[in-house]
Amino acid sequence: MTSMASERSWLLDPGLLKLVHQCRRLIRSEFGVKLHLTEEHLEQQLAEYASKTRSSHLTRTWEALQEKVPQLCVAIDDAEAPKRMYRGQEIAEDNRPAVEASEADTEADQARKKKVIYRGQVIG
Repeated sequence: MTSMASERSWLLDPGLLKLVHQCRRLIRSEFGVKLHLTEEHLEQQLAEYASKTRSSHLTRTWEALQEKVPQLCVAIDDAEAPKRMYRGQEIAEDNRPAVEASEADTEADQARKKKVIYRGQVIG
């Protein structure tokens, strides 16, 4: 069994440590989670937050770190696509088929969009 210190010897490289600190800072600012270098599953947590982020900067930083440390290529346990969330609630997917609009409806919509009313008067 290898010790945690021997598995994380790559953290002794100042360039790699800088990338890890940058990832931690971006995760803390976006998700409000403070990751510590001494945590057991730091690599998995970094990968998980990097996959959930909306920040392209965090994604690029994580990819740069993975390129330099090949042992970080951790498979994330997401069998399906990430779920869309809104204010902490999962958004239900809309699986209804799209309804095709007839030509008459389309023309009426265009005419309605072109009509501008200013101070009660129809303009142009």
